[in-house]
Amino acid sequence: MTRSVRETHNELLRDPEIAAEYLSAALEEADAAVILMALRNVAEAQEDGISGLATRSELGRESMYKMLSKSGNPKLSSFTKVIQGLGLKLKVERASC
Repeated sequence: MTRSVRETHNELLRDPEIAAEYLSAALEEADAAVILMALRNVAEAQEDGISGLATRSELGRESMYKMLSKSGNPKLSSFTKVIQGLGLKLKVERASC
């Protein structure tokens, strides 16, 4: 059976450890577009999809789709709710110089 790259990518991003590393790498880029794309990729990879993640994040489904769109600009409060809905948490570390 042949699998697409997208299927493999989604399967990997369902693993909370891999999703956490992926999102952490995106956050290190400090580019809002990269962070949003990574969050969208992890959200789309969820078994129950973006709708299920919206429910777990206590956000409306339409709000979730709008927030994760290419033109989305999530508030910090929404971003943290999505992170929590993924079963993850944010952590701040001192930058190494």
